[in-house]
Amino acid sequence: MKLLNTQSADFQSALQALLAFETAQDPKIDQIVADICADVQKRGDAAVIEYSNRFDGTSAQSMADLTLTQADLQAAFERLPANVQTALQQSAARVESYHQRQKMQSWHYTDEDGTLLGQQISALDRVGIYVPGGKAAYPSSVIMNAMPAHVAGVPEIIMVVPTPGGERNDIVLAAAFVAGVTRVFTIGGAQAVAALAYGTETVPQVDKITGPGNAFVAAAKRRVFGVVGIDMVAGPSEILVIADGSTPAEWVAMDLFSQAEHDEIAQAILIATSQQYLDDVQAAMDKLIQEMPRRAIIEASLGNRGAMILAKDLDEACEIANYIAPEHLELSVENAQEWAPKIRHAGAIFMGKYTSESLGDYCAGPNHVLPTSRTARFSSPLGTYDFQKRSSLIQVSEAGAQSLGKIASTLAHGEMLTAHARAAEFRLKD
Repeated sequence: MKLLNTQSADFQSALQALLAFETAQDPKIDQIVADICADVQKRGDAAVIEYSNRFDGTSAQSMADLTLTQADLQAAFERLPANVQTALQQSAARVESYHQRQKMQSWHYTDEDGTLLGQQISALDRVGIYVPGGKAAYPSSVIMNAMPAHVAGVPEIIMVVPTPGGERNDIVLAAAFVAGVTRVFTIGGAQAVAALAYGTETVPQVDKITGPGNAFVAAAKRRVFGVVGIDMVAGPSEILVIADGSTPAEWVAMDLFSQAEHDEIAQAILIATSQQYLDDVQAAMDKLIQEMPRRAIIEASLGNRGAMILAKDLDEACEIANYIAPEHLELSVENAQEWAPKIRHAGAIFMGKYTSESLGDYCAGPNHVLPTSRTARFSSPLGTYDFQKRSSLIQVSEAGAQSLGKIASTLAHGEMLTAHARAAEFRLKD
């Protein structure tokens, strides 16, 4: 891993280079995705079947071959070992409990003149969740995307998941059963996003699409935004650990590995106030890497985008963290709750040495769909609020129309919008 020192003259430029990641869209991918989306919009099911057979190696003859019902999901759940069933249920229960507290409520108040103002909260009618498939199974992604929608009161949750070679993963389907998914289509890629966005003869059009995917999925989500809502365009996984030396070096080393093992462009950064501790963590990594099944990916990730940063104190470490605005931030320090308020920008803050980031990935309760690539500066984790929308309530009383009407009339005339002004003036008594 690269070693940076905040006292070096080139530290800021070195940090910027470390964080630099090419987020520009690939014109070739964009064109392929544009063609797929247009084809799905035009030909519907036929296009979805064709692309699924071509890209995922399936042999579907109709959409019935790519459709799963609640009974199919339940059967997948029942095929799992009892301990896996229990783990899914416990994870879902904790995620549900946390997201219940995010649920927004309608409210209103009445002015002195009798005018009612407020906000009405309603759930989206139908949402689509994209779950990656292929290299790995992600039941946790199912729970994290579906459960907040379920808590929000969304009546219909449609899941799409690719099944390369037609192989269906029971634990992913079981997670859908536990999390209250309504229907599953075993399709993926840009064609799945397009089907959800535009609707086909079989796949219903949704109001919002959430969930991560590859470059083609990301490009498709960008393209359909506006026709439907999306959660975010996810970048590579990230972890930043701030350590004061009180956590065993082996623990921190494995926490860094936990994100690096996602893929070669994931990012793992450690900030510490002691060079000796940085050396200890490096030694622990050198030892532990020998037993990692995904060693090659971890080494590539740490070599490409990983770093250790020596800071003069924890205050400086927190300021660097705010600049980085990481997806996952571990405050692996004594009295972590005292330092948490200094963190302004992070997708999720994990406090104390016993709080490994992986617990947040699976079962702590908060959502693991988090802003990446420094977007935590202005965006938030996926939550119940993403599946609810707000409508303003306005009921003006006769008395209120007299005072508000004069204000509106004056401003409307100022904007040369005569009809606006007259509409307000018609309701004036004098």
